[in-house]
Amino acid sequence: MNKLIYIGLITISLLSCSSKPKETSATTEKVTSTTPAFSADSAYAYVEKQSLFGPRLPNTQAHVNCGDYIVSQFKRFGATVTEQKADLTRFDKVVLKSRNIIASYNPDKSDRILILTHWDSRPFADNDPNPANYSKPVDGIDDGASGVGVMLELARMMAKKNPAIGIDLLCVDAEDVGAPQYYQGESSEDDWCLGSQYWAKNPHTPGYTARFGILLDMVGAGGAVFYKDNVSLNYASGVADRIWKKGQSLGYGQYFRDGQGGSITDDHVYINKLAKIPCVDIINFDPNSRQGFPAHWHTIDDTMKNISKETLKVVGQTLAEIIYEEK
Repeated sequence: MNKLIYIGLITISLLSCSSKPKETSATTEKVTSTTPAFSADSAYAYVEKQSLFGPRLPNTQAHVNCGDYIVSQFKRFGATVTEQKADLTRFDKVVLKSRNIIASYNPDKSDRILILTHWDSRPFADNDPNPANYSKPVDGIDDGASGVGVMLELARMMAKKNPAIGIDLLCVDAEDVGAPQYYQGESSEDDWCLGSQYWAKNPHTPGYTARFGILLDMVGAGGAVFYKDNVSLNYASGVADRIWKKGQSLGYGQYFRDGQGGSITDDHVYINKLAKIPCVDIINFDPNSRQGFPAHWHTIDDTMKNISKETLKVVGQTLAEIIYEEK
């Protein structure tokens, strides 16, 4: 995950980077809901299963095996599954055998919501504190696998209680393949998020559209904090406000903070710009760190030890509420 944050634009509204935002009163105002309960234990197990395959790098057997697992789980939960396989060219001209996986519920309904995450791992641990690890692959357990874990649990829930509208769960590939920080050649923002760029230009259903999209990225770490990034606010501020208010109403105000993050290059950029679907990014953002992300980001330390069932529950239950209240 690039998550190229433009440091000069990182701001937290009305707050200094050295202080923690005040939680809103919604933090403790929980609402009663008839939405099915999101199982944190189940989501954690799906994340852990992905970790056993090893780094999910395109062109590797681990990537093939994990992709097969994700497909099999979606099918087990009654989804209509579409696979997009494409050769995508990396910044250094390496051709990647990529695979987008789409699980659809109520495929006959024209009113739809898009939930997406990337499922590949970063080939370079280029933010690791030890330069000797720069060329090593990242396990990508928070950065990638956590979002898939949440979506698989949502799929299990929808298999038991069908939502009223159409839902598409999109696992995009080749997101985290941009040039490493130490690369000396030419590179650009568009070297990232190759799978979402491909899907936006070639949707699994011709003419596909959705009411809105929600991107999950780094949604599993303990103590995660989610702010509204600039791209989300520019393209989908109403959707962002709704999600954050929903999370706060459930008692998750310490996670869903009333603040503004930086400008982030993530899959939602291309869903907004190319697919023209208003899309919000739920991403763990640390305003006190140099890069804007938790310490394990793009390091060999992005492992299961960082994953919190509580955080998975917070994100998963908030999304479930959004999904089931749509009519």
